Amino acid sequence: MLAHIQPMRNILGLDFNMSTVLMTTVTCIIVFLIAFIGTRNLSLKPSGMQNFLEWVVDFVRGIIKANMSWKVGGQFIALAFTLLFYVFVANMLGIPFEVYNKDTHEAWWRSPTSDPALTLTMAALVIILTHYYGIKIRGMGEYLKDYVRPVWFLLPFKIIEEFANTLTLGMRLFGNVYAKELLMILLVGLGSSGIFGALGAFLPTIIWQAFGMFIGSLQAYIFAMLAMVYMSHKVESH
Repeated sequence: MLAHIQPMRNILGLDFNMSTVLMTTVTCIIVFLIAFIGTRNLSLKPSGMQNFLEWVVDFVRGIIKANMSWKVGGQFIALAFTLLFYVFVANMLGIPFEVYNKDTHEAWWRSPTSDPALTLTMAALVIILTHYYGIKIRGMGEYLKDYVRPVWFLLPFKIIEEFANTLTLGMRLFGNVYAKELLMILLVGLGSSGIFGALGAFLPTIIWQAFGMFIGSLQAYIFAMLAMVYMSHKVESH
């Protein structure tokens, strides 16, 4: 099981992890379908999927209000909702099973967030958006002043902080999801080694799958929460 490799393909001189491309597409389709089905027939008395989506929106609203005023933060509810929902679905995809090619040992079905290239790209996108909205909402002058407040010699440290935020936001998500899937592979490998291995791995596998769901949910929440924390630092004066 540990011999599985990533299906890398070179396209126009660039290397692409086709498993990440596939699973990212699957994640986007699932998120779109849930949002589409849940909002297709809106009702004043929500039920079913609409009720669930409204609960998620209220949950996201709470995340935003915990970090910034609603007058400013209300415009980010779609961003926070998308981040939370996308990361959650992406984290869940690798829990029930893994699909791989027996001949090439290429793993195709797994959580796309177990790829550091994806999580770091998402983190970079979030940080770039915080700068964009910081300038848009507060103006260039007020935005730049934050880098020299309260004293000017903090400038290099605040620049380093921007890179550190990107790295920690992306690697935290990757590390937790990758560790979850790695241990799952070990347990499945033990379970397939024989009857005694199967008996010994059955209960730990069930427990770890449940814990994996908890980890995936928690990491989705943390990613969305930190995105709003970083956003509040740029769009509001502190």
